[in-house]
Amino acid sequence: MPIATTGAVKTLSAADVEKLGASIVLSNTYHLLLRPGLEGMKKLGGLHKLMGWSKPILTDSGGYQVFSLSKLNKTTEEGVEFQSHIDGARVKLTPELSMDMQGVIGSDIAMQFDDVAAGDSTRERYEDAMERSLRWAKRCKEAKANENLFGIVQGGIHEDLRQRSIEGLKAIGFDGYAIGGLSVGEKREDAYRVVDALMEHMPADKPRYFMGGGMPEEIVHYVHAGVDMFDCVLPTRNARHGTLFVWNQDPATVAWSKDKTDFYSKLHITNEKHQFDDGPIDPFCDCETCKTTSRAYLRHLFAVGEMLAYRLSTIHNLRFYLRLMEALREYRS
Repeated sequence: MPIATTGAVKTLSAADVEKLGASIVLSNTYHLLLRPGLEGMKKLGGLHKLMGWSKPILTDSGGYQVFSLSKLNKTTEEGVEFQSHIDGARVKLTPELSMDMQGVIGSDIAMQFDDVAAGDSTRERYEDAMERSLRWAKRCKEAKANENLFGIVQGGIHEDLRQRSIEGLKAIGFDGYAIGGLSVGEKREDAYRVVDALMEHMPADKPRYFMGGGMPEEIVHYVHAGVDMFDCVLPTRNARHGTLFVWNQDPATVAWSKDKTDFYSKLHITNEKHQFDDGPIDPFCDCETCKTTSRAYLRHLFAVGEMLAYRLSTIHNLRFYLRLMEALREYRS
């Protein structure tokens, strides 16, 4: 899912994103609650209308900001009181308000409000966040509108806490189940171990979503484990810094083993060696950028500060990730 945090995938229009092959985007409840706000979003008719996107939208509940903006918030059993990073105003986000805001946004898939512990937390903190997330999950289920609602498995790097979390969520009953609280600073081998152990306990007849990951080889591993859905800022963020993901071979010919890592490379397009390189960005890519733009031209755009550089790079990186998912779907089918 391309990230459209505040209602836009950075540098791209909704039509651009659809053309690249995306079937769903992800937006964020916390940021949209700050601007345009609940009443403002009502007046605007929801996010689909506002951004001109006719396909599904999944909304993160704002729970991740418990972790990412921890210096600006205070967590209690009732919810989280934030200090707005925009104007310093105090905002209290509860499971009920999160559900209300996701309903007003018009989310096709809503996420429960959860408590996310950092990747270097103590077991006590992981357990506390997991138990609170379960209590909040019940409140979200009671408050939810008509959208599909996903529960979020917490428990950090501890397999027993993760199992308790998923069993508690299944007892409540959700339309899908997400793995949260990974890709937040823990070692990759710990994340792999947790997901591999957890998947046998997650319902096979409901969507399974890994939140916030990750690098291409991580996605390959998690798809083999049984994960269906992903989101990540990496393709768009790397694009804006001149780092592109390029295929080492035609993706249709890749043998997708569980720990496959050699199917792509990182291209640092701002490197001086590309100054006179008139070759394509990626000869195995079918995106607009690779059909029309040389490495020399894209490097030039970055060098002179043209905003077109961000757009062209983002088009390519998103297409790389979406095509990776296409190839993995074909392989898994």
